[in-house]
Amino acid sequence: MADDEEYMGEGMEEEDYIEEEQMEDIELEQAEDDAERIQLVDSTERTAATEKVTTPFMTKYERARILGTRALQIAMGAPVMVELEGETDPLEIARKELKDRKIPIIIRRYLPDGSFEDWGVDELHITDW
Repeated sequence: MADDEEYMGEGMEEEDYIEEEQMEDIELEQAEDDAERIQLVDSTERTAATEKVTTPFMTKYERARILGTRALQIAMGAPVMVELEGETDPLEIARKELKDRKIPIIIRRYLPDGSFEDWGVDELHITDW
């Protein structure tokens, strides 16, 4: 009993102490109230934007990702889309493909509203060479 008195502290009365069963009832009632207000949304469901709203310029991050991905594909034996003039470095071949706009990759840009836009490499302007 001494522990109970210490736990309740000064200013707390015996009737202010909530029993464990009462606490479970209160939590159950709160959970039922919350369940009525919560609406589950599937976050994996995304839709394509009907109109393109982002800029038609390739960012430096998209450029780096495209070159790296395409260089890896070429290194793993993917067919080359441009005529080679002695190039053997996969990154140089990828740069040549990007310059000629022959890379068969589509960039997906996600928007804050949950939709996305797909841009082909041939549709984007490349500014930093």
